[in-house]
Amino acid sequence: MRLDASAQGVYPIAPTPFHEDGRIDEGSIDRLIEAYRAAGATGATVLGIMGEAPKLEPEESLAVASRFIERLGLPVIVGVSAPGFAAMRSLSRAVMDRGAAAVMIAPVPSLRTDEQILAYYRGAIEAIGPDVPFVIQDYPLTLSVQMTPKVIRQIVQENPSCAMLKHEDWPGLEKISALRAFQADGSMRPISILTGNGGLFLDFETERGADGAMTGYAFPEMLVEVVRLQKAGRRDEAHDVFDAHLPLLRYEQQQGVGLAVRKYVLMTRGLIASDAQRKPGSVLGAKARQEVDYLLARLARKTSVGMKAAA
Repeated sequence: MRLDASAQGVYPIAPTPFHEDGRIDEGSIDRLIEAYRAAGATGATVLGIMGEAPKLEPEESLAVASRFIERLGLPVIVGVSAPGFAAMRSLSRAVMDRGAAAVMIAPVPSLRTDEQILAYYRGAIEAIGPDVPFVIQDYPLTLSVQMTPKVIRQIVQENPSCAMLKHEDWPGLEKISALRAFQADGSMRPISILTGNGGLFLDFETERGADGAMTGYAFPEMLVEVVRLQKAGRRDEAHDVFDAHLPLLRYEQQQGVGLAVRKYVLMTRGLIASDAQRKPGSVLGAKARQEVDYLLARLARKTSVGMKAAA
């Protein structure tokens, strides 16, 4: 199930569930796996920013990734971003040996020039090996690294093992169009583009040429349905489904508490046992929980998409 440039669909970004005392909650991982399968996900992505990867010990990272790989039965992409290439190499080889579909690499925040970005990816691919399929994570809002379409094109052209771009620029619709134009004029080989940002722009990203979504919105069923409807040419229906979820999508995007909101919703849905984050982490206050409960109640009245597992 190795990833290639034809990949499409929805790869939910999985959180790492914790018990209240900070231990990894394997039972909740299993519930997430069942939920992703039931939602119609194409695969899953683990150890991303949402997965609190920097807070895990190396052996914990491998254990979490291995559990998803062994039990999901679908392609699993593993985030291996690290300050140094040695740790990246070690985790990449270990998860690929266990059956991962690909690894995801984000640029370190210190990169500023185009040549620094290109050199970083050259070094990363040399470290993990050119046989390992990889995903470029383009998330300037959090990582503070600006990758232009031309830089992304050069990374793709220099590295045949690049299978996918995780697109999380904001605003970023024009970037998707530029990359697809490169593909159309033959200056860049085809790659898969999945989008993030909590799904906040998925309605139009799919129309600009995105192949699907890779994000952690707490209702992956909605992401699957929007992608399905757009691919079927049922534009208005896709936007209707998306619009019903938009208030909660927007609420999730608050800086600093987004993960707390997302974990609270997943806990409310019964998909994880606790919304605990490993320290340091944000805490959702009582008033915020009431607001999320209100949004969930309104969502349940508007649509059945994504609500079945909430019972």
